[in-house]
Amino acid sequence: MNSRVLAFAWVSLAYVVALGAALLAAAGTESSDPVVIAWWGDAAATVAIFAFSFVFRNSSFYDAYWSIAPIAIVFYWIASAGPDSADPLRRMACTSLVVIWGARLTFNWARGWTGLDHEDWRYRDLQQTTGRAYWAVSFLGIHSMPTVMVFLGCLPVHTAVATGSAPLGWIDAIAALVTCSAIALEAASDQQLRQFVTTRRDSTEMLSSGLWSLCRHPNYLGEILFWWGLFLFGLAADTNTSWTAIGAIAITGLFRAVSLPMIERRMAEGKPAFTEHAKRSNMILPSLRALRS
Repeated sequence: MNSRVLAFAWVSLAYVVALGAALLAAAGTESSDPVVIAWWGDAAATVAIFAFSFVFRNSSFYDAYWSIAPIAIVFYWIASAGPDSADPLRRMACTSLVVIWGARLTFNWARGWTGLDHEDWRYRDLQQTTGRAYWAVSFLGIHSMPTVMVFLGCLPVHTAVATGSAPLGWIDAIAALVTCSAIALEAASDQQLRQFVTTRRDSTEMLSSGLWSLCRHPNYLGEILFWWGLFLFGLAADTNTSWTAIGAIAITGLFRAVSLPMIERRMAEGKPAFTEHAKRSNMILPSLRALRS
């Protein structure tokens, strides 16, 4: 327990240092554009977190950054925009959902992280396959690429909370429904998975009941829907910002092309029932047969 408390103390220090790096970078940015300023702060914070990952030889220092950074970015954009620059109800709804999503995701990571001896298995696999090049891969692939994609995913939020002047409408209703449903789906899926992992008798057993009977990765479906929900908030605020879908597209592509194939290869190797489960279920979207049953 003491080692776990110490580990979280180091992680907390890393994020305080990252915040300081972000503030220094933002202050030194010549641009007055809040999006540009936020980007340089985000990039500097990522470098700071990577420094801790490198020193402690544990790239999981970055794991919580995915869910913490958007909260800080959104509040900065609100503060830089002023109270009357966007519809207050849309701003409140969008901001609240980002905070709820980020707090829940961070909590879910924290309760599963046992300390400095615990690192995401995907990082360890990468270390084995890349050898001496691992830390370059870690900086570019584990730290920098997700930072870029999450920042792109946050661009519609800037429109929703800082610049979009359109009145509330039916797109807002859809955005709220999609985002709320996404958070609920991800939370319920993570809870079912946690309960399964802590009670199973054999590590080769596989969860295929509850939400996990609808598709192979309902938690990732929830995460993907969350970013599309944020895009809809931005679109509701200004219909000329459809280009900001690039963030949701990039995150969807990252999961579909990189994260999920890695998970499925591991499951195929360690869980005998996975092959049959994969034949009768979809990776992300629930199949009609699963919905009927």
